[in-house]
Amino acid sequence: MRQVRAALTEAITTRIPPRLTARARAVVTSRWSRLALTAAIGLAAGYAGLLLGGHAVTAVGPTDVQFALRPSLHGGTTLELPPLGSLRLDTHWGPVALEASLTDVRPDQAQKLIENDAEVDRLTDQIADQIAGGVTTLLVRATLLALLTGFAAALVLFRSLRHALLGLASTALGLAALTLLTWTTFNPQSIAEPRYTGLLANAPQIVGDTRSLVERFSAYRAQLAHLVGNVSELYAATSTLPTYEPDPSTLRVLHVSDIHLNPAAWNVIKSVTTQFKVDLIIDSGDLMDHGSKPENRFADAIADLKVPYVYVRGNHDSKDTQKAVDRQKNAIVLDDDTRQVEGLNIYGVGDPRFTPDKSTRDDFVGADQMRAEGLVLAEKLRASRTTPDLVVVHDPAEGEAFSGLTPLILSGHAHARSTKLLPTDTRLFIQGSTGGAGLRGLEHEKPTPIELSVLYFSRATHRLQGWDDLRLGGLGLTSAQIERHLEPDPDRTLNPRPPSTPPTSPTSPFPSEFPSDWPSRTPTPSTRTPTPR
Repeated sequence: MRQVRAALTEAITTRIPPRLTARARAVVTSRWSRLALTAAIGLAAGYAGLLLGGHAVTAVGPTDVQFALRPSLHGGTTLELPPLGSLRLDTHWGPVALEASLTDVRPDQAQKLIENDAEVDRLTDQIADQIAGGVTTLLVRATLLALLTGFAAALVLFRSLRHALLGLASTALGLAALTLLTWTTFNPQSIAEPRYTGLLANAPQIVGDTRSLVERFSAYRAQLAHLVGNVSELYAATSTLPTYEPDPSTLRVLHVSDIHLNPAAWNVIKSVTTQFKVDLIIDSGDLMDHGSKPENRFADAIADLKVPYVYVRGNHDSKDTQKAVDRQKNAIVLDDDTRQVEGLNIYGVGDPRFTPDKSTRDDFVGADQMRAEGLVLAEKLRASRTTPDLVVVHDPAEGEAFSGLTPLILSGHAHARSTKLLPTDTRLFIQGSTGGAGLRGLEHEKPTPIELSVLYFSRATHRLQGWDDLRLGGLGLTSAQIERHLEPDPDRTLNPRPPSTPPTSPTSPFPSEFPSDWPSRTPTPSTRTPTPR
Protein backbone atom coordinates (compact mmCIF):
# COMPACT_ATOMS: atom_id res chain seq x y z
CA MET A 1 0.00 0.00 0.00
CA ARG A 2 2.81 2.35 0.86
CA GLN A 3 4.46 1.69 -2.47
CA VAL A 4 1.23 2.49 -4.38
CA ARG A 5 0.75 5.76 -2.44
CA ALA A 6 4.35 6.77 -3.07
CA ALA A 7 4.00 6.03 -6.80
CA LEU A 8 0.84 8.14 -7.11
CA THR A 9 2.45 11.03 -5.26
CA GLU A 10 5.51 10.90 -7.49
CA ALA A 11 3.36 10.82 -10.64
CA ILE A 12 1.31 13.85 -9.57
CA THR A 13 4.31 15.92 -8.55
CA THR A 14 6.23 15.15 -11.73
CA ARG A 15 3.29 16.38 -13.87
CA ILE A 16 2.85 19.70 -11.90
CA PRO A 17 5.40 22.36 -12.79
CA PRO A 18 7.67 23.35 -9.86
CA ARG A 19 6.68 27.04 -10.18
CA LEU A 20 2.97 26.17 -9.87
CA THR A 21 3.67 24.03 -6.79
CA ALA A 22 5.43 26.91 -5.03
CA ARG A 23 2.58 29.27 -5.92
CA ALA A 24 0.00 26.82 -4.54
CA ARG A 25 1.94 26.54 -1.32
CA ALA A 26 2.16 30.34 -1.10
CA VAL A 27 -1.59 30.63 -1.64
CA VAL A 28 -2.29 28.12 1.12
CA THR A 29 0.20 29.80 3.45
CA SER A 30 -1.23 33.25 2.69
CA ARG A 31 -4.77 32.02 3.34
CA TRP A 32 -3.85 30.58 6.74
CA SER A 33 -1.90 33.71 7.62
CA ARG A 34 -4.88 35.92 6.80
CA LEU A 35 -7.18 33.71 8.83
CA ALA A 36 -4.78 33.77 11.79
CA LEU A 37 -4.39 37.55 11.44
CA THR A 38 -8.16 38.00 11.29
CA ALA A 39 -8.61 35.89 14.42
CA ALA A 40 -5.89 37.85 16.25
CA ILE A 41 -7.48 41.17 15.26
CA GLY A 42 -10.88 39.93 16.42
CA LEU A 43 -9.44 38.92 19.79
CA ALA A 44 -7.47 42.15 20.28
CA ALA A 45 -10.34 44.39 19.16
CA GLY A 46 -12.79 42.42 21.27
CA TYR A 47 -10.57 42.81 24.36
CA ALA A 48 -10.31 46.54 23.75
CA GLY A 49 -14.06 46.79 23.27
CA LEU A 50 -14.64 44.79 26.45
CA LEU A 51 -12.58 47.28 28.47
CA LEU A 52 -14.05 50.26 26.66
CA GLY A 53 -17.62 49.17 27.25
CA GLY A 54 -16.98 47.79 30.73
CA HIS A 55 -18.29 50.82 32.62
CA ALA A 56 -21.55 51.22 34.48
CA VAL A 57 -22.72 53.52 37.26
CA THR A 58 -25.42 52.27 39.59
CA ALA A 59 -27.07 53.63 42.72
CA VAL A 60 -26.21 51.75 45.92
CA GLY A 61 -28.22 53.38 48.66
CA PRO A 62 -27.33 57.08 48.83
CA THR A 63 -24.14 56.55 46.84
CA ASP A 64 -23.27 56.18 43.17
CA VAL A 65 -20.86 53.32 42.50
CA GLN A 66 -19.00 52.96 39.22
CA PHE A 67 -18.18 49.42 38.12
CA ALA A 68 -15.39 49.05 35.60
CA LEU A 69 -13.40 46.29 33.93
CA ARG A 70 -9.64 46.87 34.06
CA PRO A 71 -6.74 45.10 32.32
CA SER A 72 -4.93 42.86 34.78
CA LEU A 73 -2.43 40.05 34.92
CA HIS A 74 -4.00 38.47 37.98
CA GLY A 75 -7.70 39.34 37.89
CA GLY A 76 -9.48 39.93 41.20
CA THR A 77 -11.98 42.50 42.48
CA THR A 78 -11.13 45.87 44.04
CA LEU A 79 -13.35 48.23 46.01
CA GLU A 80 -12.03 51.82 45.98
CA LEU A 81 -13.21 54.17 48.74
CA PRO A 82 -11.30 57.44 48.36
CA PRO A 83 -9.79 58.84 50.53
CA LEU A 84 -10.02 55.84 52.86
CA GLY A 85 -8.14 53.43 50.60
CA SER A 86 -9.13 50.16 48.96
CA LEU A 87 -10.17 46.57 49.63
CA ARG A 88 -9.02 43.79 47.28
CA LEU A 89 -10.43 40.29 46.89
CA ASP A 90 -8.79 37.51 44.85
CA THR A 91 -12.13 36.45 43.40
CA HIS A 92 -10.86 35.07 40.08
CA TRP A 93 -7.84 34.81 37.83
CA GLY A 94 -7.60 36.21 34.32
CA PRO A 95 -6.71 39.21 32.13
CA VAL A 96 -9.65 41.30 33.39
CA ALA A 97 -10.25 42.67 36.91
CA LEU A 98 -13.44 44.18 38.30
CA GLU A 99 -13.14 47.53 40.05
CA ALA A 100 -15.88 49.28 42.02
CA SER A 101 -15.32 52.87 43.13
CA LEU A 102 -17.46 55.36 44.99
CA THR A 103 -18.05 58.37 42.73
CA ASP A 104 -20.74 60.42 44.44
CA VAL A 105 -22.88 60.67 47.56
CA ARG A 106 -26.31 62.28 47.58
CA PRO A 107 -26.30 64.37 50.80
CA ASP A 108 -30.07 64.36 51.34
CA GLN A 109 -30.35 60.56 51.16
CA ALA A 110 -27.16 60.14 53.15
CA GLN A 111 -28.58 62.30 55.92
CA LYS A 112 -31.68 60.09 56.11
CA LEU A 113 -29.46 57.04 56.33
CA ILE A 114 -27.45 58.61 59.14
CA GLU A 115 -30.46 59.70 61.17
CA ASN A 116 -32.64 56.60 60.75
CA ASP A 117 -31.39 53.09 61.54
CA ALA A 118 -34.39 51.65 59.71
CA GLU A 119 -32.95 53.06 56.48
CA VAL A 120 -29.77 51.01 57.04
CA ASP A 121 -31.87 47.88 57.55
CA ARG A 122 -33.76 48.64 54.34
CA LEU A 123 -30.46 49.15 52.53
CA THR A 124 -29.30 45.74 53.77
CA ASP A 125 -32.17 44.12 51.87
CA GLN A 126 -31.55 46.16 48.72
CA ILE A 127 -27.78 46.28 48.43
CA ALA A 128 -27.26 42.81 46.92
CA ASP A 129 -29.85 43.43 44.19
CA GLN A 130 -28.44 46.90 43.46
CA ILE A 131 -24.90 45.60 43.09
CA ALA A 132 -26.02 42.62 41.00
CA GLY A 133 -27.97 44.94 38.72
CA GLY A 134 -24.95 47.17 38.22
CA VAL A 135 -22.65 44.25 37.42
CA THR A 136 -25.19 42.77 35.01
CA THR A 137 -25.51 46.06 33.14
CA LEU A 138 -21.73 46.28 32.99
CA LEU A 139 -21.31 42.78 31.53
CA VAL A 140 -24.07 43.16 28.94
CA ARG A 141 -22.70 46.49 27.74
CA ALA A 142 -19.12 45.22 27.66
CA THR A 143 -20.07 42.03 25.74
CA LEU A 144 -22.06 43.89 23.07
CA LEU A 145 -19.34 46.46 22.51
CA ALA A 146 -16.66 43.75 22.37
CA LEU A 147 -18.55 41.85 19.65
CA LEU A 148 -19.21 45.04 17.70
CA THR A 149 -15.57 46.13 17.93
CA GLY A 150 -14.28 42.74 16.78
CA PHE A 151 -16.64 42.75 13.77
CA ALA A 152 -15.88 46.38 12.81
CA ALA A 153 -12.10 46.03 13.13
CA ALA A 154 -11.97 43.02 10.79
CA LEU A 155 -14.35 44.69 8.34
CA VAL A 156 -12.31 47.90 8.16
CA LEU A 157 -8.95 46.17 7.78
CA PHE A 158 -9.94 43.48 5.25
CA ARG A 159 -13.02 45.08 3.66
CA SER A 160 -14.60 41.65 3.53
CA LEU A 161 -17.82 40.51 5.16
CA ARG A 162 -16.43 37.00 5.48
CA HIS A 163 -13.41 38.25 7.42
CA ALA A 164 -15.65 40.51 9.50
CA LEU A 165 -17.75 37.50 10.49
CA LEU A 166 -14.58 35.58 11.28
CA GLY A 167 -13.43 38.49 13.51
CA LEU A 168 -16.82 38.41 15.23
CA ALA A 169 -16.51 34.66 15.77
CA SER A 170 -13.00 35.09 17.21
CA THR A 171 -14.26 37.71 19.63
CA ALA A 172 -17.13 35.48 20.71
CA LEU A 173 -14.75 32.57 21.19
CA GLY A 174 -12.44 34.79 23.29
CA LEU A 175 -15.34 35.95 25.47
CA ALA A 176 -16.42 32.35 25.98
CA ALA A 177 -12.89 31.38 26.98
CA LEU A 178 -12.69 34.34 29.38
CA THR A 179 -16.03 33.40 30.94
CA LEU A 180 -14.91 29.79 31.34
CA LEU A 181 -11.61 30.90 32.92
CA THR A 182 -13.40 33.19 35.35
CA TRP A 183 -15.91 30.51 36.25
CA THR A 184 -13.32 27.78 36.84
CA THR A 185 -11.00 30.02 38.88
CA PHE A 186 -13.73 31.73 40.92
CA ASN A 187 -12.80 31.58 44.59
CA PRO A 188 -15.65 32.16 47.07
CA GLN A 189 -13.16 31.87 49.93
CA SER A 190 -11.63 35.19 48.81
CA ILE A 191 -14.34 36.97 50.79
CA ALA A 192 -12.70 35.65 53.94
CA GLU A 193 -9.22 36.82 52.85
CA PRO A 194 -9.48 40.50 51.86
CA ARG A 195 -6.43 42.74 51.54
CA TYR A 196 -6.69 46.34 52.73
CA THR A 197 -4.60 49.32 51.68
CA GLY A 198 -4.62 52.94 52.77
CA LEU A 199 -6.62 53.98 55.81
CA LEU A 200 -8.73 50.83 55.62
CA ALA A 201 -5.66 48.80 56.54
CA ASN A 202 -6.07 50.03 60.11
CA ALA A 203 -9.68 48.88 60.39
CA PRO A 204 -10.07 45.41 58.83
CA GLN A 205 -13.11 44.82 61.04
CA ILE A 206 -14.96 47.30 58.85
CA VAL A 207 -16.49 44.40 56.90
CA GLY A 208 -17.13 42.23 59.91
CA ASP A 209 -15.58 38.99 61.11
CA THR A 210 -13.90 37.69 57.96
CA ARG A 211 -13.25 34.26 59.43
CA SER A 212 -16.89 33.28 59.13
CA LEU A 213 -18.15 35.49 56.33
CA VAL A 214 -18.27 32.65 53.83
CA GLU A 215 -20.72 30.80 56.06
CA ARG A 216 -22.62 34.00 56.95
CA PHE A 217 -22.94 35.87 53.68
CA SER A 218 -26.09 37.64 54.89
CA ALA A 219 -24.04 39.09 57.76
CA TYR A 220 -21.46 40.24 55.24
CA ARG A 221 -24.20 41.96 53.25
CA ALA A 222 -25.36 43.72 56.42
CA GLN A 223 -21.81 44.84 57.21
CA LEU A 224 -21.45 46.14 53.66
CA ALA A 225 -24.63 48.15 54.13
CA HIS A 226 -23.21 49.66 57.33
CA LEU A 227 -19.98 50.41 55.45
CA VAL A 228 -21.97 52.36 52.86
CA GLY A 229 -23.66 54.19 55.72
CA ASN A 230 -20.35 55.04 57.40
CA VAL A 231 -18.80 56.26 54.17
CA SER A 232 -21.93 58.29 53.46
CA GLU A 233 -21.58 59.91 56.86
CA LEU A 234 -17.95 60.76 56.15
CA TYR A 235 -18.79 62.25 52.76
CA ALA A 236 -21.74 64.14 54.18
CA ALA A 237 -19.42 65.65 56.78
CA THR A 238 -16.80 66.66 54.24
CA SER A 239 -19.43 68.22 51.97
CA THR A 240 -20.06 70.82 54.68
CA LEU A 241 -16.41 71.82 55.04
CA PRO A 242 -15.54 75.51 54.53
CA THR A 243 -15.17 76.61 50.95
CA TYR A 244 -11.38 77.00 51.00
CA GLU A 245 -10.12 74.95 48.06
CA PRO A 246 -6.40 74.24 47.70
CA ASP A 247 -5.13 75.17 44.24
CA PRO A 248 -1.80 74.83 42.42
CA SER A 249 -0.46 77.81 44.39
CA THR A 250 -1.00 75.87 47.63
CA LEU A 251 1.73 73.85 49.33
CA ARG A 252 0.39 70.77 51.10
CA VAL A 253 2.29 69.64 54.20
CA LEU A 254 1.41 66.48 56.16
CA HIS A 255 2.18 66.77 59.88
CA VAL A 256 2.70 63.48 61.73
CA SER A 257 4.11 62.71 65.17
CA ASP A 258 4.61 60.02 67.80
CA ILE A 259 4.38 57.01 65.48
CA HIS A 260 5.95 54.85 68.22
CA LEU A 261 6.94 51.93 66.04
CA ASN A 262 3.43 51.23 64.75
CA PRO A 263 3.80 49.81 61.20
CA ALA A 264 0.14 50.53 60.43
CA ALA A 265 1.01 54.24 60.53
CA TRP A 266 2.93 53.93 57.26
CA ASN A 267 -0.23 52.76 55.45
CA VAL A 268 -2.12 55.75 56.78
CA ILE A 269 0.64 58.20 55.88
CA LYS A 270 1.09 56.78 52.39
CA SER A 271 -2.64 56.83 51.67
CA VAL A 272 -3.09 60.41 52.87
CA THR A 273 0.02 61.52 50.98
CA THR A 274 -1.46 60.12 47.76
CA GLN A 275 -5.07 61.18 48.24
CA PHE A 276 -4.27 64.73 49.36
CA LYS A 277 -1.35 65.17 46.92
CA VAL A 278 1.02 66.05 49.76
CA ASP A 279 4.25 67.86 48.82
CA LEU A 280 6.10 67.46 52.11
CA ILE A 281 5.86 65.44 55.34
CA ILE A 282 6.98 66.79 58.73
CA ASP A 283 7.53 64.34 61.61
CA SER A 284 7.86 65.99 65.03
CA GLY A 285 9.51 63.00 66.69
CA ASP A 286 9.10 59.77 68.65
CA LEU A 287 9.34 57.58 65.57
CA MET A 288 10.62 54.73 67.76
CA ASP A 289 9.79 53.37 71.20
CA HIS A 290 13.19 52.58 72.69
CA GLY A 291 15.66 54.03 70.17
CA SER A 292 17.43 50.66 69.95
CA LYS A 293 19.44 49.40 67.00
CA PRO A 294 16.96 46.63 66.00
CA GLU A 295 14.28 49.33 65.61
CA ASN A 296 16.31 51.23 62.98
CA ARG A 297 14.91 49.15 60.10
CA PHE A 298 11.52 50.65 60.85
CA ALA A 299 12.79 53.91 59.32
CA ASP A 300 13.34 52.24 55.92
CA ALA A 301 9.65 52.77 55.07
CA ILE A 302 10.34 56.52 54.80
CA ALA A 303 11.95 55.98 51.39
CA ASP A 304 8.68 54.50 50.04
CA LEU A 305 6.79 57.76 50.62
CA LYS A 306 8.43 59.45 47.60
CA VAL A 307 8.18 62.99 49.07
CA PRO A 308 10.59 64.98 51.30
CA TYR A 309 10.38 63.79 54.92
CA VAL A 310 11.50 66.36 57.51
CA TYR A 311 12.25 64.82 60.90
CA VAL A 312 13.26 65.97 64.39
CA ARG A 313 14.27 63.58 67.14
CA GLY A 314 11.79 62.84 69.97
CA ASN A 315 12.53 61.84 73.55
CA HIS A 316 12.05 58.16 72.58
CA ASP A 317 14.46 58.45 69.63
CA SER A 318 18.19 57.97 70.02
CA LYS A 319 21.02 59.44 67.99
CA ASP A 320 21.14 56.08 66.19
CA THR A 321 17.48 56.58 65.30
CA GLN A 322 18.38 59.97 63.86
CA LYS A 323 21.16 58.41 61.77
CA ALA A 324 18.81 55.69 60.51
CA VAL A 325 16.36 58.34 59.32
CA ASP A 326 19.15 60.40 57.78
CA ARG A 327 20.16 57.42 55.63
CA GLN A 328 16.83 57.56 53.77
CA LYS A 329 17.27 59.36 50.46
CA ASN A 330 14.21 61.59 50.88
CA ALA A 331 14.74 62.33 54.59
CA ILE A 332 15.85 65.71 55.96
CA VAL A 333 16.98 65.58 59.59
CA LEU A 334 16.98 68.86 61.50
CA ASP A 335 18.88 69.28 64.76
CA ASP A 336 19.39 72.95 65.48
CA ASP A 337 19.37 73.57 61.71
CA THR A 338 17.39 75.64 59.22
CA ARG A 339 16.68 74.17 55.79
CA GLN A 340 14.60 75.31 52.84
CA VAL A 341 12.28 72.49 51.76
CA GLU A 342 9.73 73.00 48.97
CA GLY A 343 10.19 76.74 49.42
CA LEU A 344 9.56 76.75 53.19
CA ASN A 345 12.33 77.80 55.59
CA ILE A 346 12.07 75.23 58.38
CA TYR A 347 14.00 75.31 61.65
CA GLY A 348 14.05 72.11 63.67
CA VAL A 349 15.77 70.75 66.75
CA GLY A 350 15.79 67.30 68.31
CA ASP A 351 14.60 66.68 71.85
CA PRO A 352 17.50 66.99 74.35
CA ARG A 353 16.23 64.02 76.34
CA PHE A 354 16.43 60.32 75.62
CA THR A 355 14.09 58.87 78.21
CA PRO A 356 14.55 55.13 77.48
CA ASP A 357 18.21 55.46 78.54
CA LYS A 358 18.05 56.00 82.29
CA SER A 359 21.83 56.49 82.47
CA THR A 360 21.66 59.78 80.60
CA ARG A 361 18.24 61.36 81.11
CA ASP A 362 15.26 60.41 83.23
CA ASP A 363 11.56 61.13 83.04
CA PHE A 364 11.51 63.82 85.72
CA VAL A 365 12.32 66.76 83.43
CA GLY A 366 9.60 69.37 83.70
CA ALA A 367 8.11 71.94 81.36
CA ASP A 368 10.19 74.77 82.82
CA GLN A 369 13.46 73.05 81.97
CA MET A 370 12.30 72.27 78.47
CA ARG A 371 11.29 75.88 78.02
CA ALA A 372 14.66 76.99 79.38
CA GLU A 373 16.40 74.88 76.75
CA GLY A 374 14.12 76.37 74.11
CA LEU A 375 14.91 79.91 75.23
CA VAL A 376 18.64 79.29 74.74
CA LEU A 377 18.05 77.99 71.22
CA ALA A 378 15.54 80.75 70.41
CA GLU A 379 18.03 83.43 71.47
CA LYS A 380 20.65 81.83 69.25
CA LEU A 381 18.19 81.80 66.35
CA ARG A 382 17.25 85.43 67.03
CA ALA A 383 20.92 86.46 67.04
CA SER A 384 21.40 84.85 63.62
CA ARG A 385 18.65 87.13 62.28
CA THR A 386 16.92 84.09 60.78
CA THR A 387 13.12 84.16 60.55
CA PRO A 388 11.92 80.65 59.72
CA ASP A 389 8.47 80.06 58.23
CA LEU A 390 7.91 77.39 60.87
CA VAL A 391 9.71 75.74 63.77
CA VAL A 392 9.54 72.00 64.48
CA VAL A 393 10.23 70.60 67.95
CA HIS A 394 9.01 67.55 69.81
CA ASP A 395 7.92 68.96 73.16
CA PRO A 396 5.44 71.88 73.02
CA ALA A 397 6.95 73.30 76.23
CA GLU A 398 10.22 73.77 74.39
CA GLY A 399 8.36 75.03 71.34
CA GLU A 400 6.68 77.90 73.23
CA ALA A 401 10.12 79.47 73.70
CA PHE A 402 10.14 80.28 69.95
CA SER A 403 6.97 82.38 70.26
CA GLY A 404 7.29 85.58 68.22
CA LEU A 405 10.15 84.23 66.10
CA THR A 406 7.95 82.35 63.62
CA PRO A 407 4.30 82.28 62.58
CA LEU A 408 3.94 78.53 63.28
CA ILE A 409 5.39 75.99 65.72
CA LEU A 410 4.78 72.26 65.14
CA SER A 411 5.20 69.76 67.98
CA GLY A 412 3.90 66.46 69.34
CA HIS A 413 4.67 64.52 72.53
CA ALA A 414 1.23 64.95 74.16
CA HIS A 415 -0.56 62.21 72.14
CA ALA A 416 -3.53 64.57 71.89
CA ARG A 417 -4.04 67.12 69.12
CA SER A 418 -4.60 70.78 69.98
CA THR A 419 -3.71 74.23 68.73
CA LYS A 420 -3.70 77.76 70.12
CA LEU A 421 -2.47 81.26 69.34
CA LEU A 422 0.27 82.39 71.72
CA PRO A 423 0.35 86.01 72.99
CA THR A 424 2.75 86.91 70.16
CA ASP A 425 0.22 85.64 67.56
CA THR A 426 2.43 82.64 66.84
CA ARG A 427 0.33 79.50 66.40
CA LEU A 428 1.40 76.46 68.42
CA PHE A 429 0.18 73.26 66.74
CA ILE A 430 0.41 70.07 68.81
CA GLN A 431 -0.15 66.90 66.81
CA GLY A 432 -1.68 63.73 68.27
CA SER A 433 -0.16 60.29 67.83
CA THR A 434 -0.08 59.08 64.22
CA GLY A 435 0.75 55.63 65.55
CA GLY A 436 -2.08 55.56 68.08
CA ALA A 437 0.64 55.86 70.77
CA GLY A 438 1.86 52.36 69.89
CA LEU A 439 1.12 49.80 72.59
CA ARG A 440 0.51 52.66 75.03
CA GLY A 441 -2.69 53.32 73.15
CA LEU A 442 -4.22 50.30 74.88
CA GLU A 443 -3.47 51.48 78.41
CA HIS A 444 -6.65 53.55 78.63
CA GLU A 445 -10.30 52.62 78.51
CA LYS A 446 -10.46 53.59 74.83
CA PRO A 447 -7.58 53.13 72.36
CA THR A 448 -5.67 56.29 71.47
CA PRO A 449 -6.89 57.53 68.06
CA ILE A 450 -4.60 57.83 65.06
CA GLU A 451 -4.24 61.52 64.25
CA LEU A 452 -2.50 63.47 61.50
CA SER A 453 -3.15 66.76 59.71
CA VAL A 454 -2.77 68.19 56.22
CA LEU A 455 -1.59 71.81 56.43
CA TYR A 456 -2.14 74.19 53.50
CA PHE A 457 0.46 76.94 52.96
CA SER A 458 0.49 79.76 50.44
CA ARG A 459 3.49 79.35 48.14
CA ALA A 460 3.66 83.12 47.79
CA THR A 461 3.61 84.18 51.47
CA HIS A 462 4.60 80.85 53.09
CA ARG A 463 1.82 81.42 55.62
CA LEU A 464 -0.60 78.76 56.87
CA GLN A 465 -4.03 79.17 55.22
CA GLY A 466 -5.92 76.26 56.79
CA TRP A 467 -5.67 72.60 57.69
CA ASP A 468 -7.59 69.32 57.62
CA ASP A 469 -7.50 67.24 60.79
CA LEU A 470 -7.81 63.49 60.18
CA ARG A 471 -8.68 61.09 62.97
CA LEU A 472 -9.10 57.32 62.84
CA GLY A 473 -10.32 55.11 65.65
CA GLY A 474 -7.52 53.38 67.55
CA LEU A 475 -6.74 49.67 67.52
CA GLY A 476 -9.92 47.65 66.97
CA LEU A 477 -12.06 50.67 66.09
CA THR A 478 -13.34 51.68 62.65
CA SER A 479 -14.31 55.35 62.84
CA ALA A 480 -12.90 57.98 60.49
CA GLN A 481 -13.28 61.74 60.76
CA ILE A 482 -12.09 64.70 58.70
CA GLU A 483 -12.47 68.26 59.99
CA ARG A 484 -11.54 71.46 58.13
CA HIS A 485 -10.14 74.55 59.89
CA LEU A 486 -9.33 77.93 58.36
CA GLU A 487 -6.68 80.30 59.65
CA PRO A 488 -8.66 83.45 60.63
CA ASP A 489 -5.87 85.90 59.73
CA PRO A 490 -3.15 84.13 57.71
CA ASP A 491 -1.09 87.28 57.11
CA ARG A 492 -1.25 88.63 60.67
CA THR A 493 1.74 90.54 62.00
CA LEU A 494 3.65 88.89 64.83
CA ASN A 495 4.23 90.73 68.08
CA PRO A 496 7.71 89.64 69.12
CA ARG A 497 8.52 90.11 72.76
CA PRO A 498 11.88 89.96 74.54
CA PRO A 499 12.72 86.48 75.78
CA SER A 500 11.63 85.84 79.32
CA THR A 501 13.73 84.12 81.95
CA PRO A 502 12.90 80.56 83.03
CA PRO A 503 10.14 80.44 85.65
CA THR A 504 11.33 80.33 89.23
CA SER A 505 8.52 78.17 90.59
CA PRO A 506 9.66 74.53 90.61
CA THR A 507 7.56 72.54 88.12
CA SER A 508 10.22 69.83 87.91
CA PRO A 509 12.71 68.21 90.27
CA PHE A 510 15.64 70.20 88.79
CA PRO A 511 14.22 73.67 88.05
CA SER A 512 17.50 75.58 88.25
CA GLU A 513 19.54 73.48 85.88
CA PHE A 514 19.74 73.69 82.11
CA PRO A 515 19.52 70.46 80.09
CA SER A 516 23.29 70.19 79.79
CA ASP A 517 23.44 69.93 83.58
CA TRP A 518 20.47 67.60 84.09
CA PRO A 519 21.60 64.80 86.44
CA SER A 520 21.34 61.15 85.53
CA ARG A 521 19.75 60.17 88.80
CA THR A 522 16.17 59.68 89.88
CA PRO A 523 15.38 62.56 92.25
CA THR A 524 13.81 62.28 95.64
CA PRO A 525 12.36 65.07 97.79
CA SER A 526 15.49 65.07 99.92
CA THR A 527 17.85 65.59 96.97
CA ARG A 528 15.96 68.31 95.08
CA THR A 529 17.96 71.44 94.41
CA PRO A 530 16.47 74.53 96.08
CA THR A 531 15.10 77.23 93.85
CA PRO A 532 17.66 80.07 93.38
CA ARG A 533 16.67 83.61 94.20
